Amino acid sequence: MTSTTSCATRLTTLGILRAQGEDAAKFLHSQLTQDFALLGLHEARLAGFCSAKGRLLATMIGWKNSETEILLALPAELLPAIQKRLSMFVLRAKCKITDATADWQLWGLTAPTGEAASNWTLTREDAAVKIRLPSPAGGPARWLLAQPADAAAPALPAMAEADWQWLELESGLPWIVAATSEQFVPQMLNLELLGGVNFQKGCYPGQEVVARSQYRGTLKRRTYLYELQGAAAPGQEIFHSEDPGQPAGLVATAAARDGQSLILAETKIAALTSGSLHLGSADGPLLLPRALPYPLTEPQ
Repeated sequence: MTSTTSCATRLTTLGILRAQGEDAAKFLHSQLTQDFALLGLHEARLAGFCSAKGRLLATMIGWKNSETEILLALPAELLPAIQKRLSMFVLRAKCKITDATADWQLWGLTAPTGEAASNWTLTREDAAVKIRLPSPAGGPARWLLAQPADAAAPALPAMAEADWQWLELESGLPWIVAATSEQFVPQMLNLELLGGVNFQKGCYPGQEVVARSQYRGTLKRRTYLYELQGAAAPGQEIFHSEDPGQPAGLVATAAARDGQSLILAETKIAALTSGSLHLGSADGPLLLPRALPYPLTEPQ
């Protein structure tokens, strides 16, 4: 696959939650890190769902299917637990949280570079929506396509799922999965740099911890992109050559092809000044830094 080719891949690892009712937007606004109260019909939101301690239980992409229905795309392995937890907080709100995965198809689309569009913008065609995703620097543009379950597949060449996952990591977009749930504060995953945190909105679970990480002190951990030989998996620990007794980070997301892996790994910033980083142990596979497509900035 090259940056001059348009392709499509079915995203079978993602599911969809439906929040339906006249209070759906207000309810999600009170639970997630993003502003859903002002969500328009032509934009999507990257958002996190945090524990009371500010640790991410899940990351997701949300959009309005109508004025009273919001859809949330997230890893399917987390969907039952997130559905149950969100439903616990509905109380008297006029909102119902259901699994809508069977009603929709999710596709990853690529198109040649040079097609200008802001991340998280949304376009509609009949019942389908297409959401602009972050893309690799100099790589193909990427979209998330959500269409009804009975719709025809996109008339594009197929792309291997491994290639899509590789692009996902090169785009610097991490997903929380079962192995990493409750491991990261949003800023550790660069979520605010990707547009996933709104610091002007009202309270949500963990909001005080997230705000404190942003405005008090220096952030000690960020997520970086690395390449290595062999396999890697979310939840694996990272070790520093000069401090082998304790982990220096944790793999958030991994992709593999042709005997190599890319990982987005939360890493101690101090561990980047000298020595080397390794997967699994201080003598494990060497991590080779790769550039992210966005600058890493310190919280202000």
